[in-house]
Amino acid sequence: MVDVFEQVEEELRSERYKRLARTWLPIGAGVGAVALIGALGWWGYQSWQTNEADKASAAYERGLEALQAGNAEGANTAFEEAAGSASKGYKVLALMQQAGIAVDQNKIKEAVALFDEAAKASGDPVLSDPAALKAAYLLIDTAPLEEVQKRLEPLTGDKRPFRAMAQEALAMAMLQHGKSAEAREVFVQLQLGQDAPEAVRQRAQLAVQTIDAGTFAVLPKIVTEAAKLPAVAPQAAPQAQAPQAAAPAAAEAAAPTAQPQAQ
Repeated sequence: MVDVFEQVEEELRSERYKRLARTWLPIGAGVGAVALIGALGWWGYQSWQTNEADKASAAYERGLEALQAGNAEGANTAFEEAAGSASKGYKVLALMQQAGIAVDQNKIKEAVALFDEAAKASGDPVLSDPAALKAAYLLIDTAPLEEVQKRLEPLTGDKRPFRAMAQEALAMAMLQHGKSAEAREVFVQLQLGQDAPEAVRQRAQLAVQTIDAGTFAVLPKIVTEAAKLPAVAPQAAPQAQAPQAAAPAAAEAAAPTAQPQAQ
């Protein structure tokens, strides 16, 4: 009798396992298939990204070579190709290079638009903030203070990588629009700020001394009168050079991402 009971129990157990298998094997197979498809899709996406980055890198290198050879048109074409890729990093760099070419050709409005596009192309402030900062530099002498503030103030947040340079540019914009007291406050903060680069702190100290001496009092009038002068040859790029002279930090801000542009 014991053997009979054991046999019956074994058959019941076998039947239960069969039911479980019929119930769960299709689900397990489906889950496995989904996981496999997901893995293949991720691998395909990674491969596509790598391929896009390789193509963008090659186009960007061609642009740099053309730029160094003095072929602005060829460089612009190559940078445009790199900017059209799915690689956000190369897109930002290529757009900034195109903006630099536009500045050299005295196409300031076009340059600002390209810098703005570059700033929006990436959510990484290390990539986007230099482009936004350079666009603001180009507008310091000509745009209303409210517009310059709107562009620069987001870059002055505690976590922003070029915070000190954006504050310096904002103070310079205030100064050029006759707000010397407000500008002095910002320069004092930069002068005392331990997180500001040493070069920025030194310039801030010099700016405070100059404001206190009253030298900057006539600057807004000088800027206004200079804007009335006839335009000079495009290669002089007066509109581009004035902000750079007013805020030397432009070169420092662009250094990590757009070094060839300075050439």
